[in-house]
Amino acid sequence: MNLSELGVWPGIKDRVALVTGGSRGIGQAIVEGLGHQGANVIGTATSSEGAEKITKSLGHAGFKGMGMVLDVSNSESVETLFLKLKELNLVPTILVNNAGITRDNLLMRMKEDEWDEVISTNLSSLYKICKASLRGMMKARTGRIINITSVVGLIGNPGQANYAAAKAGMIGFSRSLAKEVASRQITVNTIAPGYITTDMTSELEESQKKMLQTQIPSGRLGNPADIASAVVFLASDAAGYITGETISINGGLA
Repeated sequence: MNLSELGVWPGIKDRVALVTGGSRGIGQAIVEGLGHQGANVIGTATSSEGAEKITKSLGHAGFKGMGMVLDVSNSESVETLFLKLKELNLVPTILVNNAGITRDNLLMRMKEDEWDEVISTNLSSLYKICKASLRGMMKARTGRIINITSVVGLIGNPGQANYAAAKAGMIGFSRSLAKEVASRQITVNTIAPGYITTDMTSELEESQKKMLQTQIPSGRLGNPADIASAVVFLASDAAGYITGETISINGGLA
């Protein structure tokens, strides 16, 4: 899918969109998709090199926006980011929480820091970033919060108890927040990708990829653009009456 072929969705142009984990894979596609819609996109990365990559990519494509450094697990880093956005008079009314990590291990062997790092980065970050974003959204009386969870949060996966717990927690968090802020015309939804072609899956052996494909009724791994197109829809005015929902994009896997 070419994201430039999506057409123009109402209500996205000129809005400030904050996308965490925006330097590669699904996050990069989301930044591109929102850029195509005319949003002013702020993509975050954990390093200055990653942030610069986002800035250059947006500039080369002729889109508005920039990359900024953010450690989603660190409260001080989140506070610093939002202070910089305030100085630039940028108030995000579209938020995509995409940043995440894995620290896979069987539970019997899992170290405490492997559990803590995944929960902090993938789940606790939602508390920090959503809370920091809500004041501006409430004042504007509009907002779109889209949290990228995973099929693993719905069906589980051996060796990923930490990741599955975090991703399942994102769904419960989103459904609860959706009820809190719906009266202010702020929607909160989650997207649960299945197996998507990213840097992570590219490292798999060909035999492993083929095994994965046999589990997917559609017979293929998804593309980052499959996820980005759904984000664009949920960010638009067309999705204004959808909130508290989880959209599964997994080729029929679950």
